[in-house]
Amino acid sequence: MFNIFKKNGKEEIKKVVDLVSPLKGRVVKLSEVPDQVFSNKMVGDGLAIEPTEGLLVSPVEGVIRQIFPTKHAVGIETSEGLEILIHIGINTVDLNGEGFEKLAQEGDKVKAGDQLIKFDLDYIKENASSIITPILITNMDSVKELVFNDLKDVEKGKDQILSVIAE
Repeated sequence: MFNIFKKNGKEEIKKVVDLVSPLKGRVVKLSEVPDQVFSNKMVGDGLAIEPTEGLLVSPVEGVIRQIFPTKHAVGIETSEGLEILIHIGINTVDLNGEGFEKLAQEGDKVKAGDQLIKFDLDYIKENASSIITPILITNMDSVKELVFNDLKDVEKGKDQILSVIAE
């Protein structure tokens, strides 16, 4: 989506990408994620969701660039060039794909709300450090501003959680 803003009397075109929640659950600040790689924004900036059901959907229209072999994380690129990483749970790479089912493939074009990965929430709760799922913008050098919506509980594919204003 493109919006036109005025800057110094000139029109400047900025790209705005809106993300809907990829999960049903409770929004968590990135600083509260129980893993320093995510909470210290080493991979990117964004937010996290503590899911209440085991279905991950796409937060945006884009192309799936990567689904990790262990099926615990997915990378999506939008037509605006925004790179989004969704990492289901913490230390879930150690589960070696157990409890996860891919519903999409690398290279698939997706729309917001399209199903990506099904996961066994109870299994992850029992076998991983946390079910909290970071949703990150990994190419922050292309981002001017993140605008977070003040939501606590979100519905997957419906509630807008974040707007990204690109450079």
